Amino acid sequence: MKFRVTGLGIAGLAVSALALAAPVAAETLQGALAKAYRSNPTLNAARDNQMAADENVAIQRSAGLPSAVINSTFNENVLIPAGQFIVIPRTLGSQAQLTIPLYNGGRIKNAVRAADGRVAAGQEQLRGTESGVFSQVVAAYNDVLRDMAIVEFNRANVSNLEVNLRSSRDRFEVGDVTRTDVAQSEARLSQAQGDLLTAEANLVSAKERYIQQVGEAPEALMPPPPLPGLPASVDEAVEIAIKDNPDIAAATRNLEATGYDVKAARGGRLPTLAGFGRLNRNDNFGGAIVPPGFPKQPSQQTSGVIGLQASLPLYQGGLPAAQIRQTQARQAAAMETVIGTERQIIQLVRSSFIAWKASLNVIKSAESAIAANTLSLDGVRAENGVGTRTIIEVLNAEQELINSRVQLATSRRNAYVAAFTLLAAMGNAEARDFDLEGVTLYDPKVNARKASGSFLDWSGGTAPVAQSTRTINTKAQDASVQGPPKP
Repeated sequence: MKFRVTGLGIAGLAVSALALAAPVAAETLQGALAKAYRSNPTLNAARDNQMAADENVAIQRSAGLPSAVINSTFNENVLIPAGQFIVIPRTLGSQAQLTIPLYNGGRIKNAVRAADGRVAAGQEQLRGTESGVFSQVVAAYNDVLRDMAIVEFNRANVSNLEVNLRSSRDRFEVGDVTRTDVAQSEARLSQAQGDLLTAEANLVSAKERYIQQVGEAPEALMPPPPLPGLPASVDEAVEIAIKDNPDIAAATRNLEATGYDVKAARGGRLPTLAGFGRLNRNDNFGGAIVPPGFPKQPSQQTSGVIGLQASLPLYQGGLPAAQIRQTQARQAAAMETVIGTERQIIQLVRSSFIAWKASLNVIKSAESAIAANTLSLDGVRAENGVGTRTIIEVLNAEQELINSRVQLATSRRNAYVAAFTLLAAMGNAEARDFDLEGVTLYDPKVNARKASGSFLDWSGGTAPVAQSTRTINTKAQDASVQGPPKP
C-alpha cells in the first residue's frame, strides 16, 4: 500500500492561500515521514529497547546450557603448628567443573517460551510506536499548512481593513459617513490585528512541533497526497483493526507469555537433575618438608570425578505456591488488558471514522460558504458604494468570509489527521505501507534471530551511538509563510 496521487482520500487538500516565496527545495509528506523514520528519537529508542528485550531469550536459555568454571586457590602457610610431621609451606589448588542440566521441571523451557512471546509482543509494540510517531508527524505537517493558511488569511484581512479604515476616514472628512462608522472600522482593524498575532503564534508553535518530530524545520511543504486504503464503512474498519492493530496483537502475545510463566512457576515444585564432572589438581611446588623415614610427598596430585546430582524439593516455605498464584494473577491481568486494549481500539476507530466523515462534510459546507460569502461581500460593497449598506455590514461580510476560509483550512487539516489516525488504528500506517524514498525498512526479527543464535560469552555488541538528529542548531522559528515552489 502506497501513497497515490489519485484515488481514495481527501480531495483538494492544497492550501491555495499560501503565498509563493523564494525558490527552495520542496518537502513532501513522504519525505517528512522518511526523515522521522530514520532520526526520530522516540522511534530509535523503541528499536533499542526491543533489541534489549531480544536478549531475554538468550538469558533464559543460558540456564539450560552446560556451564564450565575453573577455581584456583593459592595458600601460603605463614603459621605452622608445632608437632606437625609433614609441613607444606605453600599450595596451589585448582578445580575445573563442568555442569550439564538434564531436567529442571520444565522451568527453563517455559521461561524461554515466555521470553519468545514477549519478544513478539515487543515487535508489535514497535509497530505501534512507529505508527504513533507517523501520526504525530502527519499532524504536525498539516498543522503547519493550516496555520500558514490562517496567517495569510489574517494578514490579507488586516491589509484590507487598513484600506477600509483609510477610506472611512476620507469619507468622514467629506461628511459621507459618521464618526461611528470610523470607530467601527478602527475596532474591527484592532480585532483583526489581535487575531493575526494569535495566528502567527500558533504557526510558530506548529513549526516547532514539526521540528521536534522530523528533526528539521519545515520548508516549502507540499500539499499531502490522498491517503490509500481508507475503509468504506466503520464496521470494515473495526474488522481490520481487530486483526491488524499492533496494540491488540502485543496484548495477545503478552497473554500467551504469561501462560508459560505459570508453567515455569509450577516447575518450581518438581525435582531437578544435572550431570557434572570435576577435575582437581593440587601443587605444593615440591616444597613439602618430610621428616626422615616418612615417604616423600608428591609435588602434584590430580583427581577427577563424574556423576549425577538430583534435587527433590520437599518444602520451600510456600515459595512455589506463591509464585504460581502470582503468575496466575498476572495472567488474569493480561486477559483483562487484551479486552481493554480491544475496547480502546474500537472506540478510536469509530471516533476517527466519524471525525473523518464529518470533516469531509464540513469541507463541502465551508467551500459552499466561501462561494456564498464571496458573492455576498461583493454585493454588500457595491451597495455600500451607493449608500444602501452601512460600513458595519461590509465589515461583517468580510469577517464571515474570513471565518469560512479558516473553517475550510481547519476542516481539511482535521479530515486528513482523522483519516491517518483511522489508518493507524487499523494497523495500516507504518513505513511498510507507504512509498518512503531512500528508506531501508528496519526489521526487528533480524536482531531477534541474531540474539537467539548467540551462545558465546565474549560476543559483545558494538558501542552505542545515537542515531537521532539533535535540534539544538535549528534556528527559532518565526511566522514567515513559505508556500510550495512554482511548478
